[in-house]
Amino acid sequence: MKMHHRSETRKIKIGRYYLGGSERVFIQSMCNIKTSKVDEVVKQINECAILGADLMRVSVLDMEDAKAIKDIVSQINIPLIADIHFDYKLAIESINSGAAAVRLNPGNIGSEENVRQVVELCKEKQIPIRIGVNSGSIDKNINNSTDKVKAKELVASAEKMVKTLEKYGFYDIVISLKGSHVKETIEAYRLAAEKFDYPLHLGITEAGPKDIGLIRSTAGIAPLLLDGIGNTIRISLSDEPQEEVRACRRLLKDLDIRNDYPNLISCPTCGRTQVNLVPLAKQVLKYLEENHINKTVAVMGCIVNGPGEAKRADIGCAGGKGQWVIFKKETIIKTVSDENIFGELIKEINKY
Repeated sequence: MKMHHRSETRKIKIGRYYLGGSERVFIQSMCNIKTSKVDEVVKQINECAILGADLMRVSVLDMEDAKAIKDIVSQINIPLIADIHFDYKLAIESINSGAAAVRLNPGNIGSEENVRQVVELCKEKQIPIRIGVNSGSIDKNINNSTDKVKAKELVASAEKMVKTLEKYGFYDIVISLKGSHVKETIEAYRLAAEKFDYPLHLGITEAGPKDIGLIRSTAGIAPLLLDGIGNTIRISLSDEPQEEVRACRRLLKDLDIRNDYPNLISCPTCGRTQVNLVPLAKQVLKYLEENHINKTVAVMGCIVNGPGEAKRADIGCAGGKGQWVIFKKETIIKTVSDENIFGELIKEINKY
């Protein structure tokens, strides 16, 4: 398979951003509150934006939700995507209310005439359409839902909608192909990267609760990102959207795709550990995230895993017998007690 490069895709404008045509990978999540609850939705979106979300999506279940978008976009500073299923009229109302993009599911949006009306308005407003194919709601003419969905069927469903949009002279398209299974999804995106030059949104649908979903999503998304595939990602979790944003940032940091997230190194603990390492590591990570401190910090449980194994850390600590040493690179700068380590470590991080 030839290497696909995200910088070679079309460039699609969404709000103030250009998606595709560069190496940047955008982070997005989705609100889990009914969209008509404007104040709660705005609060959630703004919290996600502070954590690093570039884009947010909201469900549009009815006209009340669609009309609420107008109030929401006036109180946020990142582009808002309206997620539409079944009723094309909700897409039209969402666009008129100020959505920066709409997501349509080709498996349930209805007739071509419905799609045409949405396309014409998107052309007028110059906003993109994401063709969002899910294995659970694929075009019935491609898979009758009695057989396991294959990767090529996800791509075929997307291609059918792409041809419809292109028929009406519309090319501001983003594509997603979210299967429920990792291998199926990876194969689908690799096929899509060969077939289309449109930006791709990566994700695993129905990924599960946090512990399961993090593993499943990373297993599916990371190989694609390393292949150069994917212009935007969502790590879908049965959890709060803030956790999805954190997970996306961590993944992109670990793959050296983005460098705007703190890097915490901490050992897994063993019988040598004689300090309260686990709560300290969690406390330090929370502080780094909340204060946007983009440094590599190590929290190590013994001298074996201290300055020796944490050489790449900007600053760190290693504990033993109720005492900690704080080090910068490989140089120990002070020794502190277990009860004072958090405060003293933070002081040194802020000096660095």
